Amino acid sequence: MISAQGVIMQEVNRSIFIVYIINMQRNLNHLLGWNLAATDGEIGKVVDFYFDDEKWTIRYLIVRTGSWLSEREVLISPDVLLSYSWESGLFLVRLTKEQVRHSPDIDTDRPVSRQQEAALARYYPWQNYWGSSFYPSGVWGVIPATPVIDPGMVAREAEEAESTLISHEDHHLRSAQKVKGYHIHASDGDIGHVEDFILDDQTWQISYLLVDTHNWIGGKKVMVAVRHIKEVQWTDSKVVVDISVDTIKGSLPADKMDSKTIA
Repeated sequence: MISAQGVIMQEVNRSIFIVYIINMQRNLNHLLGWNLAATDGEIGKVVDFYFDDEKWTIRYLIVRTGSWLSEREVLISPDVLLSYSWESGLFLVRLTKEQVRHSPDIDTDRPVSRQQEAALARYYPWQNYWGSSFYPSGVWGVIPATPVIDPGMVAREAEEAESTLISHEDHHLRSAQKVKGYHIHASDGDIGHVEDFILDDQTWQISYLLVDTHNWIGGKKVMVAVRHIKEVQWTDSKVVVDISVDTIKGSLPADKMDSKTIA
């Protein structure tokens, strides 16, 4: 029996239990509208997700705050999620509302640059995911007293590293909501559009695109693995895959999975 957290317990020799952690696949659409709660109260609701277009991994939840912050939209990394049940509709995070209130203001209607991401990584208690340069941070965003580091030197090194990064890899975040609706172009023609994303609930990596082919093969919805994506033509709103129309027709149909979970 698989629990909400995906844990199986199996009895061995009537006295020993082996625990298996089973990564489950989840529909991204199901998570829209979930509440996000800080340690001292509710922050707001999830309205979108940013994924990076190189690793196809969710990097931020886009959260619309309540009236307490004039419904400003903020970016929250999955790294600060404390706990969640996939049936509860609630994400708990190891942040306070005051931390969110004073966080760097990011315009979610415009492309988010690596420089803006670096500012978030310096402010919040999470690590940058691109793994380059040093950003000092501690629990709750407080820099530890030791070791002693010259703040001026750290700032200069961080700025230099950011400048190098920005010149080579800026604007790699994509809105999941905006990519929904992109057309799927197979090796021998168009077939359907992106309706949803299927992600691993432990790594937050997108595994499949849920493709609606209703205009091509009679309303069938199928899953296409992200590994088949050859390129994404962002200006033309098109996802190019390296498989044929017939292969997509034979892909795993969406009606073989639960509306929220793929076993």
